[in-house]
Amino acid sequence: MFLEVLAKIEEINESIKLRLETKKIIDIIQNPRKDNIGILNILSNGGTAKVKKDILLEDLTQIADAQTMERAKYYINRLKKGLTEVKSSKINDLNLNRWKEYDDILTESLWILDKRNKSGAHNAGYWGNFIPQIPNQFLRRYTKQGEWVLDAFLGSGTTLIECKRLGRNGIGVELLPEIVELANKNISNEKNSFNAKTEVINADSTELNFKKELETRGIKSIQFLIMHPPYWNIIKFSNNNKDLSNAKTMEEFLNLFGKIVDNTYDVLDKGRYFAVVIGDKYSKGEWVPLGFYTMNEVLKRGYMLKSVIVKNFEETKGKMNQKELWRYRALVGGFYIFKHEYILLFKKVKK
Repeated sequence: MFLEVLAKIEEINESIKLRLETKKIIDIIQNPRKDNIGILNILSNGGTAKVKKDILLEDLTQIADAQTMERAKYYINRLKKGLTEVKSSKINDLNLNRWKEYDDILTESLWILDKRNKSGAHNAGYWGNFIPQIPNQFLRRYTKQGEWVLDAFLGSGTTLIECKRLGRNGIGVELLPEIVELANKNISNEKNSFNAKTEVINADSTELNFKKELETRGIKSIQFLIMHPPYWNIIKFSNNNKDLSNAKTMEEFLNLFGKIVDNTYDVLDKGRYFAVVIGDKYSKGEWVPLGFYTMNEVLKRGYMLKSVIVKNFEETKGKMNQKELWRYRALVGGFYIFKHEYILLFKKVKK
């Protein structure tokens, strides 16, 4: 019914009448009890579409406040398209005709996230895992349902939990057997409403033949790649000498990281995206720009840099309950306390 009423308003050629009729609809939406003719059935033939009330009111107010008939008709046509047509890209399921409704999707390069999402199977028990909001944002913007996601540093399973939530298929690689066990437990605790396929591989990403591993599972390629490597030796995750956190020098760390970028290059489709979550470190009085060094390793392989996102973090496990101590150390040592990390977004532009 709503669309029929909107079509009748579009036929009006008097600006005052058009404004009055539009305001009647606004009044009904704000006061649903006044809806005696079924306007709130958004689609024709009594069907119903789910629309955010505040955004619908904003669009209708824009129509009512338009300075010219031409502009008002433009806004009406845009609203109709948003309700009846889907405009999506090749890399996600977002309906760009209703782009205003995705107000929770971040589009700026500074991410201030107050707290970690701990819903469902997510937990912060594993030291060094990233917050679920990171894969959630990227999977929604850079993948479609049913596509494949690869996490080469899976950790406790955060990325694959988000895959299950959003209906993406996911493969995760983790070096440490005990963490593989933890990841599998966490992932199994998440509901699988979309029947997403997920699998954890216990292997060394610096040596793994990713193409072969995917082929044996009937997977031709992946559509999104994400890596959250150790920030070199800030946190020592194990005594395993294949663990990047045990690299003896920064050069060794970067070389090992570069091998993983090489190993995963061929399995990512051309034109698709690759995200690296990384932070800097402080050593012997010197700020080590690890984030930019890892960025260069990726750029050397022919990826295009699309964005550098700076994300806040307030308190890490390593500095928990030591806020005043670190403030004192900063004042004495002449440095600034880390409150950010980087999310580097790349696009594969070559085969």
